[in-house]
Amino acid sequence: MNDPQSPFGSARGPLPSTLGVRPAAELSAGFLSQAFAWMFAGLLLTAGVAFVVQSNVRLLSVASSLFLPAIIVEFVLVFAITLGITRLPATVALGLFFVYAALNGVTFGLIFVAYSLPSVGAAFLSASAMFGGAAIYGAVTKRSLASWGGYLTMGLIGLIVAMLVNAFIGWSLGSVAISVVGVVLFTALTAYDVQRIATGDIAVMVGSMERAAVIGALRLYLDFVNLFLMFLRLFGSRR
Repeated sequence: MNDPQSPFGSARGPLPSTLGVRPAAELSAGFLSQAFAWMFAGLLLTAGVAFVVQSNVRLLSVASSLFLPAIIVEFVLVFAITLGITRLPATVALGLFFVYAALNGVTFGLIFVAYSLPSVGAAFLSASAMFGGAAIYGAVTKRSLASWGGYLTMGLIGLIVAMLVNAFIGWSLGSVAISVVGVVLFTALTAYDVQRIATGDIAVMVGSMERAAVIGALRLYLDFVNLFLMFLRLFGSRR
């Protein structure tokens, strides 16, 4: 059976969500704990690298000159992990995830320099609250969120297009609107992704718990980081 919302191609079998079943509580908790463990490890790595970069003038200069290439490599890594997860060994996929998290720390070091510390803290706390609430909802709700997949994908594409257009126009009100929509979108994506992990859908699609933990961690990491960036666009006070 093919999963219409899956970026992985064909699933290995009927997905639990399509059958209306959930795994045992212990198994569901195992799916979530592994994914969240790697996600938090990735966030810690990103924060550590960002702190080192923003506190070193020479590293800031190098990071600034390599900002655009770093962004391109980050996109390549995300697509490589996402599209290759069914063929990559779990350890290789995890290694690529940590390379991505470290490289993201370099770009975040530049971002942290551009904004005041209180605004960064406010954005982090706001993102943490929204992410935590959405994650809890996705883990405990009995309502299937599988039907959200197509709408969220279309919303994500529309958001990226709007951000690219606004980058050329430079409309401040448009930037606020994009940030608000982004907060709503990535909050919904968090709940959706957590439920897909908890139900075992992702494990079925990629063929193993280890690979599912990596791709689940990547999805959750992206949800949180993008929530943080959207709040930073809203509340951020530039230095």
